[in-house]
Amino acid sequence: MSVGILAHNVGPQPFAQLAAKVASYRFNYVQLALSKAITDVDCSLGKLSPGLANAIGEAFDKQGVGIPVLGCYMDLIELDDTKWRHNVDRFKEHLRYARQFGASIVATETGVPVVQDQDRNWRRLRSAVEEMAEEAEKFGIMVGMEVASSHIVGTAGDLAQLIDEVPSSNIGVVMDPCNLMTQDNYERQHEIMQEAFRLLGHRVVSAHSKDIKLDADGKLQTVSSGQGILNYPMFIELLNQYKPLSYVTLENAQEPYTSDARDFVLKQRG
Repeated sequence: MSVGILAHNVGPQPFAQLAAKVASYRFNYVQLALSKAITDVDCSLGKLSPGLANAIGEAFDKQGVGIPVLGCYMDLIELDDTKWRHNVDRFKEHLRYARQFGASIVATETGVPVVQDQDRNWRRLRSAVEEMAEEAEKFGIMVGMEVASSHIVGTAGDLAQLIDEVPSSNIGVVMDPCNLMTQDNYERQHEIMQEAFRLLGHRVVSAHSKDIKLDADGKLQTVSSGQGILNYPMFIELLNQYKPLSYVTLENAQEPYTSDARDFVLKQRG
């Protein structure tokens, strides 16, 4: 079994140093968000190329670290047309060059509604995902969609609906059980996780690992894996049931918890 990490969790830096730092923590792979993790190359829209992607991919490969997932977290319901177009085009550019990085998945969440117009927001989201799916099909890459409780796609049911409306085989799911939890439902975490895997388990392409706990005021917060109350045995059991040997990527795993979180998840994976 293996475990990865969000590359920027070890600190933004030049990509060769970043690869070495990740390897020093004994991670086998990363989810790489270019704009968050790399400081020595301009990776903004229009700047990616096969040469740049290969250079970054080779730097990680030399350290024994894979890049199976690119992170490109864009607001897909942005109300400004120019900004919305930029966001969709940036994601599509990641899809086009993903293979040169060594990635087969480009991951995103969906966007937090600013205007409470569900129909308008949903139409905007669906238009974005339709374009992304069409581009993904051309290049043989998976779009990894992630639920986040405050976003327009905030539940497993929301994501299942989106997948039904955009029926592309190139749309997959990044499963993060903590993103499904809210102040109102965390006590039903077993039910929430089981429902999420029932609806989405067959589409999982990657998973995120962090934890949840209550702070001193009783408010739900996210913490590093193994520092909270998430039922990890259930999470790993469901993941193994639906998608054995899936990528599991640590989130919220900055120092001083990086190594402890890695060891905790490796132990849970058995």
